[in-house]
Amino acid sequence: MSFLSRLLGTAPDPRENVRPLWHRVIELARDSAYYAECGVADSIAGRFDMITAVLSAVMVRVEASDLRAESALLAELFVEDMDGQLREFGVNDVVVGKRIGKLMSVLGGRLGAYRSALNAGDLDKLTAAIQRNVTFIEGADEAASARAVAERVMKLFERLGRFSDAEMLKASAIW
Repeated sequence: MSFLSRLLGTAPDPRENVRPLWHRVIELARDSAYYAECGVADSIAGRFDMITAVLSAVMVRVEASDLRAESALLAELFVEDMDGQLREFGVNDVVVGKRIGKLMSVLGGRLGAYRSALNAGDLDKLTAAIQRNVTFIEGADEAASARAVAERVMKLFERLGRFSDAEMLKASAIW
């Protein structure tokens, strides 16, 4: 895509190819089982934590294939969505960029922690990472809750490994 095409908006947005996958990430992160059964706090923080956990599982799967560029496009959709959410919450333009930078840093840190556990198939390591990074309801047994979330995320990651790259991009046909 040439500079002028990007500048004038005449070329198709490459993120459109992964948008269905992004929407599926959001659907999975909103699965009521995380909140009702696993004890994740049904709050802005808890929902953000689940988006980053599910997105990390998807990105690790995508990175292990020929879709490496699509991983960056998913991150761009994450930024686009978080930007819109912050503005909806009334965060002003001066602060949005700084907040987005912090959210990307959080995603990067969690992706690193989850990536090593997912790739190793290490449920204990994933449980520890989730316990450090997910907001649970007050009074929850955090160890048991973290284990329940880790089991669900690990199962998701294992399911993702069974799909072709084309099926991953379709998203609606999987999981």
